[in-house]
Amino acid sequence: MSGQVPRRFDFDTVFADDGAIAQASARPKRLYPYEEVEALRAQAFAEGERAAMARIEAAQAQALTDLARACQAALPRLAEVAHDHRTGAAELALACGQAIADAALDAFPRAPLQAALEVLAREIETTPRLVVTVPPQLQEGLEAVVAQSAQAMGFSGQVVVRADGGLSTAAFTLDFGDGQARFDPPGAAARVAAALHEALASEGLHAEPLIPGGPA
Repeated sequence: MSGQVPRRFDFDTVFADDGAIAQASARPKRLYPYEEVEALRAQAFAEGERAAMARIEAAQAQALTDLARACQAALPRLAEVAHDHRTGAAELALACGQAIADAALDAFPRAPLQAALEVLAREIETTPRLVVTVPPQLQEGLEAVVAQSAQAMGFSGQVVVRADGGLSTAAFTLDFGDGQARFDPPGAAARVAAALHEALASEGLHAEPLIPGGPA
């Protein structure tokens, strides 16, 4: 068709009809000097090192974030474990104390009564009559012991010792007219246990810090 510009194609290598190379373009240089190769190698190494360090830093940051979240999630459970440990330790100490107290009362059942007489010396010294109620196993010979202790404290009134089968070992009641004093070992132990459990319940999970200097 008239008016069209014929297309021109350029080839790097042109062959003649007999297959021989009629024309060959110069090929780009494929050999690099040693210094240029070393510079390219160093550049590639530095870029790879920077990329690796960036990945490592990102992984470390993610690990720290995950660790912080895990610690935050574990703190409530750790507080529960610490509270359970405190409760168990307190109950163990209470049980040991109860066992020691029971053994001491079995060995010295009159000791609490004598201690009470000493504490109440001022209250009973002016009363004309002191009534002491004890379990049957403590009644024998107790009247003389109480009278002697009372006289040593300045009491000159009458001492009456009565037996009550409903009292436990070492329990007693002192009736000195204007007042009365009682000692019931099981009741005292129950009150101590109740006070301890009330204190633990009030403390709850807000005791001393799990980490010194930090929040509870």
